[in-house]
Amino acid sequence: MKIKYIFRYLVVASLMLHFTACTDTEVEQKFDKTPTERLNAQKSELQEVLLTSPDGWKAVYFTDNKQLGGFTHLFKFTADGKVEMASDFNTTSTPKFTSDYDIQLGSTVSLVFTTKNRIHLLSDSSPAAAPTAALRGKGYLGDFQFLYYGQDNGQLIFKANRTAGDSNSSEIRFVKATSQDWDDLSKNFLMIPNVIGSNVFGANRGLEIIDGTTKKTYDFNPYTTITRFGSYTDITSNNGIGIGYSPNGIVISPAIKVGDQMLSNFIFNSADGSFTATGTNGASASIKYSNTPFVISDDYKNFAPGQPQRVVGYIAPNLTAAQSNSVLCRNLIDKINAGLPATQSLARVQVVFNNAVNGTYIQYLFNGGKATITHFVTTEVNEANKTIILTDDGWTHNAATIAILKDLDAQLTNPEGLYIKKEAFTIVASNKIYTLANASNNGFRITTYQL
Repeated sequence: MKIKYIFRYLVVASLMLHFTACTDTEVEQKFDKTPTERLNAQKSELQEVLLTSPDGWKAVYFTDNKQLGGFTHLFKFTADGKVEMASDFNTTSTPKFTSDYDIQLGSTVSLVFTTKNRIHLLSDSSPAAAPTAALRGKGYLGDFQFLYYGQDNGQLIFKANRTAGDSNSSEIRFVKATSQDWDDLSKNFLMIPNVIGSNVFGANRGLEIIDGTTKKTYDFNPYTTITRFGSYTDITSNNGIGIGYSPNGIVISPAIKVGDQMLSNFIFNSADGSFTATGTNGASASIKYSNTPFVISDDYKNFAPGQPQRVVGYIAPNLTAAQSNSVLCRNLIDKINAGLPATQSLARVQVVFNNAVNGTYIQYLFNGGKATITHFVTTEVNEANKTIILTDDGWTHNAATIAILKDLDAQLTNPEGLYIKKEAFTIVASNKIYTLANASNNGFRITTYQL
């Protein structure tokens, strides 16, 4: 072999050895600390960073976003192991309390609130603390030991020790708080009536998701304040969401995916009662009102002529305060009660469909000894509009007796018909809920049980 080729081979071999040596050195540098040393370094990091925010930290803690909402907590840590804390767990006040915290080493680094404070309200398992019967003995499923997972754009990332082993468990993010956050924490409570809603802006409430030019709509179902949990549904799906309050809106979990964006922060608009989360490139999600139903179901088919008998009924007092009753509905019922003697009131409005003897009829039942009044109707289906039309076919009483019912009855027998929808929620009793909405979209909607 010629000398020049031997020389080239030696140069290449030398370079390969050089690069291999560099690579080995880099690998060794990555593992130049033992696991204990790395945990101690992370502990020191957390100890230092907790003290770096002058006004402390804020976290909206969703303990279980499959059945519970979020609770805002403010923390201000001191170097001697004390933490000042406030939260919006109680819906009347946001007092500050001081307690102890510690940063502990185990298989990972943990922030532990070692003596009782506001965060412990979420882990109280006493029977009285349970928000629902299913959570008796479990409380709000909260924790007071948070496993530290590092930082992301100035935010501290934790997971609750109770759910850390669940791959679907939510992160708990601490963001730097401001003095305004402490001053405004009690304003979270002012948002509660807006989340509950009052239907003053429309008979129906829905979630509208827009991804550029594509729009999808859902019904936004009644919201439960004690759990801070709600849902939005269409014909095929029921999606639960936990809700946390803020002074100017709400934050939800899980976030709503719009295209490739995740939207979770909704701003309240007092002009129309809506909550809107805005992304980029035309992406948005809005909880809003309309007199037109957001979802029109095929449930009317089960009440059509020729089907078996079905009965649905509004029953006071169980359904009197139902959020799914529209303002117009409530006003008409109040008007009836105001026109009755003090000892009497409207007890029930029920529609009997397809009775084998009497066909279809509307019954008005009263408390206080007043006789039941019945309005017989004929029925037809408008397949195009997905409605059932009830048409007058005579009353059991004379015009003077039925006059007090005429305005409410006119909504049920309007010529445009009724939308009928089986709802995903229940109220007081376990009976299925059906809502009947005036298809003329004038703002009438009444809530009934399947009887």
